[in-house]
Amino acid sequence: MVKRAFKYRFYPTGEQAAELARTFGCVRLVYNMALAARTEAWTLRQERVNYNATSALLTEWKKTEELAFLNDVSSVPLQQALRHLQVAFTNFFGKRAKYPTFKSKKNSRRSAEYTTSAFR
Repeated sequence: MVKRAFKYRFYPTGEQAAELARTFGCVRLVYNMALAARTEAWTLRQERVNYNATSALLTEWKKTEELAFLNDVSSVPLQQALRHLQVAFTNFFGKRAKYPTFKSKKNSRRSAEYTTSAFR
């Protein structure tokens, strides 16, 4: 079986650009909050937090009033951000990479990964 990936260039309308910007911001926020939660759990309790625990945290964050805007974007890129963080920690603990860093609003790549389940 051959797996393929495709990259597309498109020119969004104003409404689409606003939705993408909102998605990029939410992905960065979720990644940074999960990284902070995992770092805090390790420094305070020497406890490793896995993807399932961060996914449960995401569900709890969406229920809070101040983070209710996370419900406005697709959940697939948010969960993919948590999966990317899990891979970063796996590589760190496997001594293949440095400790994961927080994503900056100015210096990070604005990206969101959609899987095939995100489309109808």
